[in-house]
Amino acid sequence: MNKKEDNEKGGVKGWIDGDETAHYMLRRISALRSTLLVPPLHRVPLRLGNVIEIFGPSPSAKTQILIQVAINCVLPKEWNGVRYGGFDHSVLFVDLDCRFDISRFSQMLTHRIMEGTAIGDCDKTLYDLCMQRFLYARCSNSFEFLQTLKSLHYRLKREKDHGVSVQLLLIDSIGAFHWVDRASMFLSLKEHNRKKLFLQSVSEAVVQDIKKLLQVHPMLVIATKSVIFGNTYSTASEEVNGCSRNVTRSPQHTQYREYMPSVWQSFVTHRILLRRSDDQPVISNSENSSLYVLEWLLPRIGLPDKIIVKDNGVFVNS
Repeated sequence: MNKKEDNEKGGVKGWIDGDETAHYMLRRISALRSTLLVPPLHRVPLRLGNVIEIFGPSPSAKTQILIQVAINCVLPKEWNGVRYGGFDHSVLFVDLDCRFDISRFSQMLTHRIMEGTAIGDCDKTLYDLCMQRFLYARCSNSFEFLQTLKSLHYRLKREKDHGVSVQLLLIDSIGAFHWVDRASMFLSLKEHNRKKLFLQSVSEAVVQDIKKLLQVHPMLVIATKSVIFGNTYSTASEEVNGCSRNVTRSPQHTQYREYMPSVWQSFVTHRILLRRSDDQPVISNSENSSLYVLEWLLPRIGLPDKIIVKDNGVFVNS
């Protein structure tokens, strides 16, 4: 059998036919490399596959920023002649704090929609569409979180088969189970001979599962993390079961305790510090508002942004 006949029988020709076309490959690479400007995190262009960590004390409006980013994602670019500037994609919100307020999400979404209508009413069709694009999962411990990550591939594939593309994975908050897992290292778990839960192994499993997920479903990952500010800890670096416990200083010389294992820290591509501002805005017209400082640490940007959180959303204070 000559080479031509071998190709026609499914050899090299079969391999080529089973591969993607050049047109599809260019479209896929272009989508992966395209930059995203995500208000109020628009200072740095982001790409699918980036992992952003937003950390700060509790409370510091970290969840509010996640909600704002989620709304920008589910809103369309344009709807009935009105430009909303959204991503026109779905978002997956993984709630590890178990304190997510869906009424707050609905309130902020309704206000964004009403801003675009001439009569100031909420477009019910657009509202329902955006709510359908908001996917939610809640986990109460690390085991449930790992199970959720392992099942996300099938959930996202099912959504994709129905024409729904998820481009944003939000995790609130990544360190929610840290102290419980740490305590479990010193407890004897005799029930059903379950293995002890070690911080390093859990974090490694989380990072590996997210990496595998991003290979098949490219997404932008944004995770929040609560930290403790203050100077009550030693500046010495410790390693306990592979978990880094450094006390780190921000550019303002504010100390905060880094408790997440190094495998997670090295996985993060962008890091943002969020803290309450000393200069609080004047409350007017019975509208609640708070002022926060948002600072990029990775990559380092010298000029921080001031963020105002109001009842109707999160805004950059220009």
